[in-house]
Amino acid sequence: MFQQPGYIENASLRLSDVLTDIGVDERIVLKRRRTWLLMESMGTISTQLQDANGSEYYLGSQSEGSTTPGLKSDIDQLLCYNGYNVIQGWADWEPGLRNYLMIQDVTVSPGYCLLQYLRHDAPIPYNEVPNQYHYGDRTGRILLKNTFISAVAADAVGGGVRHGPAYAEQGQPGFIDIDIVGALHCKTWPLQARQWLDQQGVGQWPSDHMKRYCSSTGCFVVGVGSKGSENEELEWRISTSLAERCLMFNLDITQIRCYVLMKMILKTFIKPRFEDSISSFMCKTVLFHCIANTHSNFWRENNLLVCLSLCLFVLYNCVLSENCPHFMMPGNNLMRGHISHASKPYILQILRYIINSKGRVLLEIQCDDLGARFHQKLINLLFEFFKTSDTISGRLLMSTAQFIDQNIQDCVTKITHSSYEESIQTLLKYIFKLAIIYDQCKELDKTTCILLAPWFFLKLGSVVEAYNIQQYNAVSADALTWIALGLSTDVASSKLKLASMLYCIGDTQRTEIVLRDIEANYDLNIVEPVCNCHRYICQPLRRGFNTICDNHNEEAIHYTTAFCVKFLPCEINCASHELRHEMFRSTQEDLAFRGRYDHWMDWAVVDSLPYLYFLQYKTYSTTGRHEDKQYALSNLIRTIDKEPNLGHRETALNLLGQCMEQEDRARDALQCYLISLNLRERNNAAKLHICRLLSNLV
Repeated sequence: MFQQPGYIENASLRLSDVLTDIGVDERIVLKRRRTWLLMESMGTISTQLQDANGSEYYLGSQSEGSTTPGLKSDIDQLLCYNGYNVIQGWADWEPGLRNYLMIQDVTVSPGYCLLQYLRHDAPIPYNEVPNQYHYGDRTGRILLKNTFISAVAADAVGGGVRHGPAYAEQGQPGFIDIDIVGALHCKTWPLQARQWLDQQGVGQWPSDHMKRYCSSTGCFVVGVGSKGSENEELEWRISTSLAERCLMFNLDITQIRCYVLMKMILKTFIKPRFEDSISSFMCKTVLFHCIANTHSNFWRENNLLVCLSLCLFVLYNCVLSENCPHFMMPGNNLMRGHISHASKPYILQILRYIINSKGRVLLEIQCDDLGARFHQKLINLLFEFFKTSDTISGRLLMSTAQFIDQNIQDCVTKITHSSYEESIQTLLKYIFKLAIIYDQCKELDKTTCILLAPWFFLKLGSVVEAYNIQQYNAVSADALTWIALGLSTDVASSKLKLASMLYCIGDTQRTEIVLRDIEANYDLNIVEPVCNCHRYICQPLRRGFNTICDNHNEEAIHYTTAFCVKFLPCEINCASHELRHEMFRSTQEDLAFRGRYDHWMDWAVVDSLPYLYFLQYKTYSTTGRHEDKQYALSNLIRTIDKEPNLGHRETALNLLGQCMEQEDRARDALQCYLISLNLRERNNAAKLHICRLLSNLV
């Protein structure tokens, strides 16, 4: 089979089909990119709303669309601190800012620089060391240590494991690893890459237009020095990651598939034995060099195996010479210090074996079942493997929804312990700033504003109403106006807030109408719960949810997701009496067992579906509709028992226990509270309920 005429063309086409089946096609690549760029926009705008001077970027395989579920690529997040002005020439110095001059001389490793501290009131250097993050060298220059930005990144991630310039959240089962890098931005293109702008290979790639765009992105400096350098603590690596992302966004699908296959080969044959020898970035760099030095018609679907062989051959030569030149700064050898004398012959042997196999080695790759899928395609079996595009689409939309939840939480955490007046002023400030950003921004940033705004409208309406319930036990017109603007967030959570408010003032008729509307729109075969309060392993998403996500982008959030319902202390009057206990879940001893991101434990938070059935139970109890009440109670029990993706199952059990108490089923109530405690031993209101229940029984 591997010697037949036309084998290369046929196998290349079958391999392309396989990669399409696992989500490496134009549509899914674009969907991945849109998702991560949207989350990048959300992170930056959320930071601006909180008056922090920074920007977020998601770089690497996830945002490029050059990954698969089986590759389990890390999330590469870059946090840029904008209060610094990094310059390469004195003309770029700006008064009033913290200015640093990039030093790129013979004492600095290629691809790196030093940062000299300049005065903020005049374009001249400082001559005194201001703090422990600066160092005065032998020539009198005051240089910024790269440990400064590492300390900031470590604080952002809450510790973590350091990998080069990044701090990583690693090893949590069911979650993708996150690498967070702190960086400073320089507006101008790096001097060491100026020559690249004038070079042009036989492939006429990148185009002049692409190069002009790349040069407009400037560069970052990240806090890591060259390995073995005598200035390792003072050197900063120059990163052209935005320009590299531009190049990746301009690759065709065959080139992206070639890169994905290189990473699969790396994961299967190199990484298990030589973990830190060859990186994905080296493979990307090799791909760039190959594209620049071949004609565009070389990169065809029916030539995929030849394209892959070329890239592997160039990679082989890089290992052989122990030199992989950075694509834009060729003086920077990416392989320096990575290929040990002992491992080199074995790595070369593996690469020779792969190159000489003419594609047969791909049958050994288990990642995404690539080998088995490829074999089935080659022998034309009718058996079809499961296509993953809808599953990928579902996970992407869920990630977007969770990211919305995270950013809204980050903003409203500021008002957790604020008064009504302070909370209202802060929320109005967020809304006004969001409106200003919307007027000034373009495209994806406008989408971000549209996604975030209803949550602030809803929160503001809820706080205003909580105040009115306290003062007048009535719903105000202002509150209803704001709430109406926020009812489109998702299927249930915003409307449940409205229903909860109406229930709290005793308006059972309107409460029932709202609850009936929620239940009618909550399709149990489609709608997925969304909770980002804490990390829990999400079970496989519903097939109906995935199917809708495959055909839509972020707009599907409005009718396929149900966020958890959150009440801050300043909204306590809008929460049912039974749910308010959740705000007092922690004893003094429990506080010591809270994590860095457990601010939600000062709130009352419950998943939408259990709260829907709980409010139905309470409403029907008030109106004396016994059968409907029992039906709602049965639905609450079933949801707690069967729904796989509840984020606050212990809270739902606490509500169920109080329903059981109302039913005079004290033993069942106690069982609910005990199961709840078994799920969350600390910071759980079940302790309060058990003490109260036992006290009443005694």
